[in-house]
Amino acid sequence: MRHLMSPLDFSVEELDQLLDLANDIEKHPEKYAHACDGKKLATLFYEPSTRTRLSFEAAMMNLGGNIFGFSSAASSSAAKGESVSDTIRMISCYADICAMRHPKEGAPMVASAVSSIPVINAGDGGHQHPTQTLTDLLTIRSLKGRLNHLVIGLCGDLKFGRTVHSLVRALARYENVTFVFISPEELKIPSYIKEDVLESSHIPYKEVERIEDVMPVLDILYMTRVQRERFFNEEDYVRLKNFYILNNKKMKLAKEDMIVMHPLPRVNEISVEVDKDPRAAYFRQVQYGVYVRMALILTLLEVKVC
Repeated sequence: MRHLMSPLDFSVEELDQLLDLANDIEKHPEKYAHACDGKKLATLFYEPSTRTRLSFEAAMMNLGGNIFGFSSAASSSAAKGESVSDTIRMISCYADICAMRHPKEGAPMVASAVSSIPVINAGDGGHQHPTQTLTDLLTIRSLKGRLNHLVIGLCGDLKFGRTVHSLVRALARYENVTFVFISPEELKIPSYIKEDVLESSHIPYKEVERIEDVMPVLDILYMTRVQRERFFNEEDYVRLKNFYILNNKKMKLAKEDMIVMHPLPRVNEISVEVDKDPRAAYFRQVQYGVYVRMALILTLLEVKVC
């Protein structure tokens, strides 16, 4: 039995197999419509989510399976003081696989240590968001045709952004990838990412504050929102929330085949006028998220479809 706590839980070869399966699901959805008949997915979401929770639910329903769970800690026995360990032991009696989101870093790992069913980390605090990373990798590979030889700009909240941290770790394993970190001083990428992931492997990166300075060289621009829920005080959030706003004027500086990605939800960091640009890929990203979660569920449940 396997769990998914981090994108690094899969080797590069296993990731390629997973993405190949997701692409086949996209092309032949009818082939997989009953692959999980009789199987049940539990979605244990201790903090709010729209895309991730509904994407998991859509994925399991597309596979013919059933879903149940809760969408906030307040609507579960956690409100009575039940531990994560006890919750997952109980859920293991009901479900075949579980997706867990929790505000505390490491909570899904704690659950996986005692669970008798596969546990998927659907986001733990500011730490990891592996299924978003799988979504991002599938989006990049599908739209750019490769996961190597890329210049990737990551813009916005790079300090607290778990999607950014997970994506950097995953893409660092591919050949000739260069990272450009675009952020204000207060939201810079953590030093442990730079030192432990990039510098230790001699992977090139640069840090800038102005998005306009690097737009012409980017193959991918990955925008993120400034996350209100990660700030300790409202004053800092208000000061930084509109630091970057991508609009059509800035898009004119970019390559014709650059793609814009965003893990969503969007607040003000991408103007709605950019939505009409063919390089805007963030809503296609959402659809790829369903395919890759379908592939992940099949992989962890060891379901083979001929």
